[in-house]
Amino acid sequence: MSSTVETPSTSWDPLSWTNFPIQQMPNYVDKEALAKAYAQLQAYPPLTTSWEIESLRTKLVQVGRGEAFILQGGDCAERFEDCNPKHIVNLMKVLLQMSFILLHEMNLPIVRIGRMAGQYAKPRSSDTEVVNGKTMNSYRGDIINGFEADSSNREARPERLVEGYHKAGLTLNFLRSLVDDGFADLHHPETWELDFMQGNTFYREYKDMVLSIQHAIGFMESLKDDRFNALQKVDYFTSHEALNLWYESAQTRQVPRRDGWFNLSAHMVWIGNRTRQLDSAHIEYCKGIRNPIGVKVGPGLAEDELLAILDALNPSNEEGKIILISRMGRDKVAKELPNLLRRIKAEGKNVVWQVDPMHGNTFSTKNGTKTRNFDDILEDVKQSFAAHRAEGTYLGGIHLELTGNNVTECVGGSQGLNEDGLDLNYQSFCDPRLNYEQSLEMAFLVAREWKLGYKK
Repeated sequence: MSSTVETPSTSWDPLSWTNFPIQQMPNYVDKEALAKAYAQLQAYPPLTTSWEIESLRTKLVQVGRGEAFILQGGDCAERFEDCNPKHIVNLMKVLLQMSFILLHEMNLPIVRIGRMAGQYAKPRSSDTEVVNGKTMNSYRGDIINGFEADSSNREARPERLVEGYHKAGLTLNFLRSLVDDGFADLHHPETWELDFMQGNTFYREYKDMVLSIQHAIGFMESLKDDRFNALQKVDYFTSHEALNLWYESAQTRQVPRRDGWFNLSAHMVWIGNRTRQLDSAHIEYCKGIRNPIGVKVGPGLAEDELLAILDALNPSNEEGKIILISRMGRDKVAKELPNLLRRIKAEGKNVVWQVDPMHGNTFSTKNGTKTRNFDDILEDVKQSFAAHRAEGTYLGGIHLELTGNNVTECVGGSQGLNEDGLDLNYQSFCDPRLNYEQSLEMAFLVAREWKLGYKK
């Protein structure tokens, strides 16, 4: 490969985005190193497969028809150092337990999508920031630069693209091993618990739920000679924001016996609120891949613009292709979301609606600590469900930034964490996440809100 990455000039291919305006992309000074990293990523085996991606699309068709519900969650931005068994197991545990709660309460299939094995890049509001009185490049995620506050470490380095691939591969390998080894076995859901759950308001309700499911499984198996092997495993998909298009396009390929191109770095990717301009490189890239595509829908997005984005990304109006992720903030949901719901429904667009109640509800404490309030997040969820009920549309999922660790980053919840307690275990390098207890509590409350309008 030459010292520059060749770019096309006509029609779509994985690099046609280079001819379009782009936001939130680093400036790689060393073009030769970038070309080398790109060639390495192109030569490596895929991280996911086209049949896994098509399996997710089939499940999303169910969601769009009101027959399933999405639980999507994980770290705001993964760190390379989080590629370790404890972190992965804790995140897997909380997502499984949350899905277990939703499944029991809703009596619907739950589509589990992790923000992991690739969520290494983050958009920023400014290219630079002041740290210890010194101006330097903003931290944009481990796949781009380092968090440590020195100018050299904040330079965008292409070799981090390759390291991101390796960390994603190790994470996926461990996730698949857990699932294949029966980690999600519903015969023993009690083994998913973490010690610090026991003080939660919903602990007794969760225990009763575990016993209820165990009794149901035991009864059904007493009528059969074999165990319900299907209960020992779950389908689990990965996702990340398609932000660094060098990373995404290098792993975009055609596969035998299937039409089109697939981004084989994840099962689903999404376009962020800062990069969804109609003439942008990110729209250009995403319109050419077969993966399900999420689009963040924030305040101020005009109805006509959203329709134009849908036409660009899904011109044939296929089911299971587009997930619209509303992230309005609690004070703007009632004003802005209903008009969009009404227009999309009137135009007959096949979309899956999901709510991201985290973004839009961030604020800083008097000490400058970035946080979110559990009550604000829940109110965003409630208002979103209310808007969908009023418009006769289906809210088919929730998208959360969360962790399986006992961090102190978001205030509120049944344990009453306040601003004074944020310093106890604040670990996030970007946005604040719900901790383990707050995540489980949110699952119970989301399920209860869903049942207000959709329980049959």
